[in-house]
Amino acid sequence: MNKEAAETERPALSIIIPTLNEAQSIRATVEALAHVRGNIEVIVVDGGSGDLTTEIASQNGAKIIMSERGRGLQMHSGARVARGEVLLFLHADTTAPPDAAERIAEALARDAGVAGGNFGIRFDGNGRAARFLTWLYPQLGKLGLCYGDSGIFVRASAYRQIGGFKSFPIFEDLDFVRRLRRCGSMVHLPVAVVTSSRRFEGHSFALTFARWSILQGLYWAGVHPRVLSQLYAPVRGARSRN
Repeated sequence: MNKEAAETERPALSIIIPTLNEAQSIRATVEALAHVRGNIEVIVVDGGSGDLTTEIASQNGAKIIMSERGRGLQMHSGARVARGEVLLFLHADTTAPPDAAERIAEALARDAGVAGGNFGIRFDGNGRAARFLTWLYPQLGKLGLCYGDSGIFVRASAYRQIGGFKSFPIFEDLDFVRRLRRCGSMVHLPVAVVTSSRRFEGHSFALTFARWSILQGLYWAGVHPRVLSQLYAPVRGARSRN
């Protein structure tokens, strides 16, 4: 990351990371971004962490802004202050490859009709959940599904055109991608981001995955995310205990 250049000229890419008590994960994420080639800026949008998340991120070169809690709200807050021509939304436990900015730039330069896209995804570890999810995500991608932990990127102009992320408590990524497709196509990059599988590992994975699948089915059937969020709490709780 060329910090001096980022401070004097408009960055080509703004990387926006929503956080909430991510001290155990954020260091590896922002340290990996220090190796991303190109003129980028890193914006960590914190929702009120009670740990050292913001201190760790700041020490590693990220710009810190505070926001109301909620992933959609936080990502939208970051996008509003971002200066990049392209926005990349990255989860706090996800690391991007060194050529991420170059890959994005090449994909968007090839076709002006592309509004955005995402990366491949690999879950770290060798557990059952990690292996299954690493296999599953490409299959879901073939169906046109695109999730936030796969590193969604978008032209800043397209982001503004569709109004950005909404403040939904759940499935803000699916809603965003659905609206983004209306103003352009999306491209899938073969290079992968690496995300943590820790929250999925454990004896409750099968039950958690089944519940999560049901929630997604209800979303695509037209149930509003605010209604689904009332069912999401038990799923999130099961994941956090793993």
